[in-house]
Amino acid sequence: MTVRTAEFTASILLILASLGLMWKSADGLSVGWIPGAGPGSGFWPFWLAVIMLLSSIATLVRWFLRATPQSRSDEAFVDRDTVQIVGLTVLALFFLLLASHYFGMYVSLMAFLLFYLRFIGGHSWTLSITLMVFIPTFVFFFFEYLMTIPLPKGITEPLFYPLYQFLY
Repeated sequence: MTVRTAEFTASILLILASLGLMWKSADGLSVGWIPGAGPGSGFWPFWLAVIMLLSSIATLVRWFLRATPQSRSDEAFVDRDTVQIVGLTVLALFFLLLASHYFGMYVSLMAFLLFYLRFIGGHSWTLSITLMVFIPTFVFFFFEYLMTIPLPKGITEPLFYPLYQFLY
């Protein structure tokens, strides 16, 4: 697939997705402003989909006019190295989701970050371990404490009991 073909395909898919989101947002939901109450329940999804639709149409028009370097490019869209790294990333994300069922989101996220930062990204051990600890900690406090949305903890749930007593 060439860059030109990929740009055309992405434009068409995004136009279809935009139309689908607009239709679903307007299906029984208010897409306008309700006086005294604010935006209706379908307001933001509908109007963001309109913006996405207009952007995708603009990209498609520029593709037909060959107005951008991408719309004129016959180079390969992805090379072998890109396919390998994307495939490895998808596989790592699959194992993140699979592990989160058994070990919980936070432990699984830590393992994913360590693997991805150190072994895929080639970052230093110091940076990898720092981010491996900081990001799940931030995610925990954001979801559990600020938004009060518990994420799955699997078999690691008992490790969080002392923290719950401290927070709540």
